[in-house]
Amino acid sequence: MSLRTFILCSSLWLAACATPRPAELPAPAGYYRVQSGDTLYRIARKYKQTVGSLARWNQLSDSSSIQTGQLLRIQPPSAGKTAGKANRPPPPKAVEKPAPPPAKLDIKLQWPVAGALLASFDGNRNKGVDIAGSAGDEIHAAAAGKVVYAGKGIRAYGNLLIIKHNEDTLTAYAHNQQLLVNEGDQVGAGQAIATMGDSGANRVKLHFELRLRGQAVDPVPYLPPR
Repeated sequence: MSLRTFILCSSLWLAACATPRPAELPAPAGYYRVQSGDTLYRIARKYKQTVGSLARWNQLSDSSSIQTGQLLRIQPPSAGKTAGKANRPPPPKAVEKPAPPPAKLDIKLQWPVAGALLASFDGNRNKGVDIAGSAGDEIHAAAAGKVVYAGKGIRAYGNLLIIKHNEDTLTAYAHNQQLLVNEGDQVGAGQAIATMGDSGANRVKLHFELRLRGQAVDPVPYLPPR
């Protein structure tokens, strides 16, 4: 072998040694590079996953067909995305706008019962407020108006009363034990209209709602402070 050929071969051999083989390359976050002697079961156990999960995440039809140097996903795809996002600098937080003031109400409301507040309005799961009390306690009209519904046609509300106060404003009183007024009756502010119960509920309470122009709103800002 000539000196030139020897030097060329030696250079190529050193370059090959300096370049890491696939099995030696580091795996990115959320992945594992298969090493000699690995099995899918051993990898799953090491990273506290199931063989089925690893096979599904890596689209393996045969759990025994993994090769040395192969990259395997060891976290669910969503976890990998989350981890990637966690490494990015967070975007600047938007300045929260102050909540708009409550819409003007041209009638004066009063609390229908005097019990403690059990649940507040959130506009989603609770479109009113829940107020504690005892079975048989009197419930009073929050303002003068006309009873436009009295019955139990809405199962989740139990015995329900709805009073229309003007063209824009309704109040609703749910889970009553007994209704003391009928549909079509005119009622005065503070008049007893029902007794407290647990119809359609898991405990004795009054569910009280305020509707303005058809939309449920938090009644508390419109009621006198306690």
